[in-house]
Amino acid sequence: MQPQYDYKKFAILYVDDEEKSLKSFVRAFGDDLRIFTAPTAREGLHLLETRGHEIAVLITDQRMPAENGVWLLERARKLQPRMIRILASAYSDLDAAIAAVNTGAIYKYVVKPWDPLEFEVALKRAIEFFVVQRERDQLLKEKMTALHDVMVTDRIISLGLMAAGMSHHIRNALVAVKTFLDLAPVKLQEEKISTAELKNPDFWKDYYQNVLGQVDHINHLLKGLWQASERPADVFTDRVRLHEVIAKTVESLSAPLAARQIAVACDVPDVLPTLLADAAKLHRMFELLITDEIASLPAGSRVDISARVVPQPGDQPPAVAVELADDGPGLPKESLRVLFDPFVTRSDSPSDYGINLMAAYFIAHHHGGRIEARTNDPHGTVFTIQLPINPNVPPSLDEQRELIQETFLNERLWEKLLRAE
Repeated sequence: MQPQYDYKKFAILYVDDEEKSLKSFVRAFGDDLRIFTAPTAREGLHLLETRGHEIAVLITDQRMPAENGVWLLERARKLQPRMIRILASAYSDLDAAIAAVNTGAIYKYVVKPWDPLEFEVALKRAIEFFVVQRERDQLLKEKMTALHDVMVTDRIISLGLMAAGMSHHIRNALVAVKTFLDLAPVKLQEEKISTAELKNPDFWKDYYQNVLGQVDHINHLLKGLWQASERPADVFTDRVRLHEVIAKTVESLSAPLAARQIAVACDVPDVLPTLLADAAKLHRMFELLITDEIASLPAGSRVDISARVVPQPGDQPPAVAVELADDGPGLPKESLRVLFDPFVTRSDSPSDYGINLMAAYFIAHHHGGRIEARTNDPHGTVFTIQLPINPNVPPSLDEQRELIQETFLNERLWEKLLRAE
């Protein structure tokens, strides 16, 4: 029967100023466990700082020259909160044990000399506790991610319905306004009212053209939002080369980019895997993102576009992550949280009312991907678009069942270890 745990996957760090004790520890447990040793608390801390990700259990002697065991436990708790910490001492030092519990949050207190058989069981139990704790954290993260995805899907559906309703009702209202404006000059002519009799004919002419332009602009935005919110076909059939789509998009926007003196540098490899997607909508998504950059960035800014393949959990095919990084002023965290909501903009003089980013969000989501934004230190905003290579492959039911089963099994192991059975 195969053991349930690989006890050498993570190491045990044993810190003691007695060389004989270090050698005895390695000799007693080195065959079954992976062990690091250090003769001082300072050297033990250095190992924690450099190789802490490999260490599951820290055992330290209390009474050592210079810094003692509690000093090391305190720092270990800050560096690696999930690490299992054990205090060992050759003395019945109650004060040290109390200090360790209060400041180091130790897992166990051991009085030397220890019994090898009993101590080996304790060490393996500590590693098991660390592994189950680690798996539990990972499962909780995956469960929260799944819950987040459900909430995002619900949000997308709601916003899609809102977009469709807005597009239908507002466009109908705008048609009436436009019809009125189209008929206004005819009505004036029928009434034989000459333009010379108007107080300011140039103003009315400019006003008429401006209103018509705004009507057409809003119609265009709402139509684009409605189209982006529509769920595409169940199966994607277009084979898309990402570097070609992005290059074509940048070329199509060369005039407004040049007008704003915004430079775009593309570093998208041509060896990236071909994506299955809706080619027209994917082109539209990048067009919307770059258009938002044009509207939001100061003149003379720069946008860098890069892409790479990123692995996915389980047996899912890999995805491609595209980054658009600008050198603009950046955004505070509270703005990043609502950046893809309707009517939120990045500039003080919005021209597209934030709808561009919302529409891009729709397109990425319908492709099984996502868009995130973060502020790039010391300034600038980075948009990360992650797209699956094959969005036609959903997570299998077997994988979902396995996650649920593993979650419940992990919960039972967690409770068992907490009860110290």
